[in-house]
Amino acid sequence: MSLPSGHHALWPTPLGIHRHPAAADLNALLARVFGAMREVQRARDRAPANAFFASDDDLVSRIRLAEWQGFLRFLIESLRDTAKAANEGFWPANGLDLQVRIEGMWFQMSNGGAFHDVHTHGNCSWSGVYVVQVDDAAARRAHPVHGATNGVTRFYGPSFAQLAGAHVDVGNAYLQPPHVDVAPEPGQLVVFPSWLAHRALPYDGAAERIVVSFNASVHNAQGSDRSHGFAAA
Repeated sequence: MSLPSGHHALWPTPLGIHRHPAAADLNALLARVFGAMREVQRARDRAPANAFFASDDDLVSRIRLAEWQGFLRFLIESLRDTAKAANEGFWPANGLDLQVRIEGMWFQMSNGGAFHDVHTHGNCSWSGVYVVQVDDAAARRAHPVHGATNGVTRFYGPSFAQLAGAHVDVGNAYLQPPHVDVAPEPGQLVVFPSWLAHRALPYDGAAERIVVSFNASVHNAQGSDRSHGFAAA
């Protein structure tokens, strides 16, 4: 590829923030359902109660409620909107007939300082995290140890791994900040590229931190994903 003279902002990092329009009723239902599912899985696995719990990743097919189907539509539509915005200029001008596949979905419940260390997700192009329950913003930020970072999701920029040995001056100020914290809010969905390194910082509160996480792939329903201009002639 030959680039013309001028400035080029290459390899952007897209992030989509979406909010469920009827989160309060939905989240109360999900919290009850997830609590019951946790007890069943713990009994099955003979696992002790602890500060962190992650369900099996087959939630899409395990929950059979009308509200759940509406929630899945919300996730898929939000993902489509984010992927469309991220791929503007790369997808055909007349759009694509998209097929979104949820490759795995699970819920996590945490408290007592539990956290999830830095990681990425494989075998998918997009991932997401939806907040079901957490302390209200003022109480969460007032934690005597964790403060404002209590339970946030931290995303690390693509250059983060190189910054440890890099020289930093005003010339590369565009690399700052090396990470961004997204505060948890009930009803909030964050959609992000699966390759983006992230972590859930320690959380401690009166209410458990409950989130739904998922991995997804996005395909051209017409049978070819080679719509980016690099397909062989």
